[in-house]
Amino acid sequence: MNAHADIAGQSLARQANDIARDLTRADPKVYWTDLAVTAAVTWLSFWIAATSTSAGWAWIAGAVCVLALYRGISFIHELTHLRRDDVPFFHFAWNVAIGVPWLTPSLLYEGVHILHHAKDRYGTARDPEYHPLARRPLYELAVFLGIALLAPVGTVLRFAVLAPLGFLIPAVRRFTIAKASGMVINTHFSREDFDRAGRAPWLAQEIACWLWSWGLIGLAATGVLPWRVLIVGVAIFAVMTFLNQVRTAVAHRWDNDGEVMAPLDQFLDSVNVPPPALLPFLWAPVGLRYHALHHLMPRLPYHNLGEAHRRLVEALPANHDYRRAEERELFPALGKLVARMRRSRP
Repeated sequence: MNAHADIAGQSLARQANDIARDLTRADPKVYWTDLAVTAAVTWLSFWIAATSTSAGWAWIAGAVCVLALYRGISFIHELTHLRRDDVPFFHFAWNVAIGVPWLTPSLLYEGVHILHHAKDRYGTARDPEYHPLARRPLYELAVFLGIALLAPVGTVLRFAVLAPLGFLIPAVRRFTIAKASGMVINTHFSREDFDRAGRAPWLAQEIACWLWSWGLIGLAATGVLPWRVLIVGVAIFAVMTFLNQVRTAVAHRWDNDGEVMAPLDQFLDSVNVPPPALLPFLWAPVGLRYHALHHLMPRLPYHNLGEAHRRLVEALPANHDYRRAEERELFPALGKLVARMRRSRP
């Protein structure tokens, strides 16, 4: 990457910070209200989907639950960037309301996602959340999307099987921490923060997920909990993770060759889907529609990303590099990814 691109990238970051640095404070009222409403809708719609005698209402409730759970799970991204004193007890509350019950505790993301933002890691083989999809054969996109449907199997194996085994067998424990404790895209990535796995927050989340998974399986096996409840939960979780994987496919251009990228190139390899598009509210919730802006200013809380984007658009020229990261909607962006994949193959 040339020096000009590097300077331009730093300049863009400075411009963004000058324009929106006053927006970096998280508003606890927004976080708590959003989490409370999202969790309530998630669990109410799940209950209706799992118990309703009307197939129509069950399907409608299931669809609502997928979207509500997707929004709830997406807060795991905020937790990674949110200091615990920004919104006290929010990490704990999220894990209780969403993370542990759906076997997706924050330990799977904290300590991993932050590496994706490291300037010397992004887009390289050391980035846990990068795979050069645009340079790969088209079938890999189908695999990339389809494997998300197996997420329920993976989470059960992680917490119902590997967690208890790991406490008995050190080798299994090391493998579990390194290879089965991160929401990653790069399958070659291994966690190295073994000390984190011995701390109270990690252990509390892990043991809670282990006991919760065993409890659900035991209640279903003994007939106390109808199998329909588990089956509906698995289906909702699978569809939710598939939706997130589709969103992930258009969050970046995925076109880096593994070399360290200049700041501007990292930004341009990321995607914003700003208004007037309306559907990103559903398929890219909790600020994920402003993914490029998030890479530019990772400390911006999700509820201020829209205002920051508005200010940048107003302050910067229409032909500014900032606008080059924009896409109109999900399917046009996905179509461009497919086109890049086709062009990259001989």
